[in-house]
Amino acid sequence: MKEKPSSNSGLQPYLSPLAVCALSVGSAIGWGSLVVTSRTYLSQAGPLGSILGLLVGFVMMLMVASHYHFLANRYPGTGGLYNYVKYIFGYDRAFLVGWFMFLVYIAIFWANATSIPLFARYFLNKVLSFGYLYSIFGYEVYLGEALVTVIVIGLVGLLCAKSKLATARFMVALVILFTVGITVCFVAALFGGGSRGISLEPAFVPGKNALRQVFRIAFISPWAFIGFESVSHSAAEYHFRHTRMFRVLLISLIVTTALYIFTILLSVSAYPEGCTSWLDYISRLDEFEGIAGLPAFYAANHYLGSLGVDILMASLLALVLSSLIGMLRAVSRLCFAAAQDGVLPERFAVLSDKQIPVNAIVLAVLVSLPMPFLGRTAIGWIVDTTTIGATILYGFASAAVLKVSNQEGCKKDRLVSGVCLVILLIFLGFLLFPSMFSDHTIETETYVLMAVWSILGLIFFHGVIKRDHARNFGKAIIVWIALLSFIILMAMTWAERLNEDRENVIVNEIYSYIEGTADSETLSMEPTEFLAIQRERLHDADNMSVVVIAALFGISLSVMLFNYSSMHKWEKKANEERDEARTAAFTDPLTGVKSKHAFAVQEGQMETKIVEGEAGRFGLILCDVNGLKRINDTLGHKAGDQYIRSACHMLCEYFQHSPVFRVGGDEFVVLLEGRDYEARRQILGDINAKIESHVGSDEVVASLGLAEFDPETDKSFHEVFMRADARMYERKKQLKSMGATTRD
Repeated sequence: MKEKPSSNSGLQPYLSPLAVCALSVGSAIGWGSLVVTSRTYLSQAGPLGSILGLLVGFVMMLMVASHYHFLANRYPGTGGLYNYVKYIFGYDRAFLVGWFMFLVYIAIFWANATSIPLFARYFLNKVLSFGYLYSIFGYEVYLGEALVTVIVIGLVGLLCAKSKLATARFMVALVILFTVGITVCFVAALFGGGSRGISLEPAFVPGKNALRQVFRIAFISPWAFIGFESVSHSAAEYHFRHTRMFRVLLISLIVTTALYIFTILLSVSAYPEGCTSWLDYISRLDEFEGIAGLPAFYAANHYLGSLGVDILMASLLALVLSSLIGMLRAVSRLCFAAAQDGVLPERFAVLSDKQIPVNAIVLAVLVSLPMPFLGRTAIGWIVDTTTIGATILYGFASAAVLKVSNQEGCKKDRLVSGVCLVILLIFLGFLLFPSMFSDHTIETETYVLMAVWSILGLIFFHGVIKRDHARNFGKAIIVWIALLSFIILMAMTWAERLNEDRENVIVNEIYSYIEGTADSETLSMEPTEFLAIQRERLHDADNMSVVVIAALFGISLSVMLFNYSSMHKWEKKANEERDEARTAAFTDPLTGVKSKHAFAVQEGQMETKIVEGEAGRFGLILCDVNGLKRINDTLGHKAGDQYIRSACHMLCEYFQHSPVFRVGGDEFVVLLEGRDYEARRQILGDINAKIESHVGSDEVVASLGLAEFDPETDKSFHEVFMRADARMYERKKQLKSMGATTRD
């Protein structure tokens, strides 16, 4: 685990607890809370099942909130979970988290942005539906709707980029508006229901196991809450102590859960004439248009008339805008943190004079501008990825807390994070292996999108490694394995779901053929011919699935090999640079022999051997060059340098089998080993004779002292060194005694 960082990211504190709470609630609740709830929750689990499932999700999110509180207090700064994972698990896993986090947050941003045309279709009599362009997956795209959505995205980006204080205040106002609005309509239904009122009958969807319905809602509950934790990306901007973070998140979760429950109960409190119950109404929603097709709005109109509709319309618009602001802030702070680490170009880590990451905001806006032209159906598939993505992200948060709490001995946090991690893994299995649970919570196309996003992650990671001069990324192969496994898993799940859909179609056609309700051409076929055609269709579907899976695997494997190649090049270059640096550090630049640093390393190694009783026979010769100061003063430093080189050359000439170290300006050490050690007396006599012959000339004169290691008496390398040093000074005195003929 890396050293804990400071909170200094360049972003200045200004957010109050109220503003952070508003950002949390506003990010968690969006268009779907008022419009999609009836279709996703009520149709799958009924009112009681939905409420109980949400409460289970609420408990889960409390554990997740405690994780973010735990991590934010230890790793302050911007970037949220990306930042925490970076310091706990390393940069590679942080990239993995950041990659999926970006998809989750930007998908929610796109979902709420592209709900603007739906708002106009439901409440403004399709006033924006002009300039028909095309249809994508059955959804009609109009130029008017697309342009207005682009304008809204631009205006939200402009607001976030221009003033952080105004954005925070506007966010608080929006959250208060939709909280009060939804609550007022719920209270009206609670106390103004007349003979009907809020009825939970039937409490669950008939014909299905009640407990299974509750857990079904619990499994998709991350979708209901995802975004509440996005305020962790702005932790560096809190104008209060991080110890209050859990309290703020707790209030946010309570408000979010209450508003979902209010909407559910409001939606079952009233239904049009001709419907026998809320269940009958929900099952026939496609038959109704306008307000009648939105249960919560129909109920508000039932109890408060047009005023109720206006209140919920204002609440819905506030929901959309608050989610846009919250998600844009989260995405921009994530990009800002990633740019600081080199994942994105440096320009996205630049702050404006108002301490706002404007470039990161512009990036998120530019990426979002094409989305209104894709149509709501395709965006809906992308939004489905948030359920899987949120489960993965919350799982990483649990794993991070588990690791840190285990290191710190925090038993309570270790227990909570361990339990939460196990539950989230079960959730993830439910989402990734739908056939095991006979459950199709996620659309088939979503699995393809997740596989494609993972492939793009491998490609982008390749670019990160290539430009990673700090060598932070590419060290953990687990990232490649995780993305590759995820790609294969998503492709297999997609193929299985696709084959299942095709099998259902073929089975229905077989039934039609047997019952005689098929078209005349089909009925004219012989049974063997008909069955052969169906068998061939199944065979073709299987082949197509195999081809797609193989293609995705091939693409992923190719990208992984490119990544490995880039990483290998970086490692080779790093090794070369390290070798060069080591050589430079261990080599004296003037003489070319070993440096003082090299001697310090050698001394440490010898010291260890002596202490452990593993040192062999060796000796030390200390050499001090005489007369260097006089040469520097009279002839200059260039002559002095040459004099030192000549002395070094003489030592190397005589001690050819021992390392020579320059440990000072005119000081050398020779570590005598092997044959030089065996012949040390003879060599020392020869070199001293030569030195004495130089006295009185311009040739090198140096003082040498010899000491041998005695394993019986020497307890350290230093003792040998000091004896050699003492003898070197004795030799210096001998040379000085030669009088005027010496250089000293």
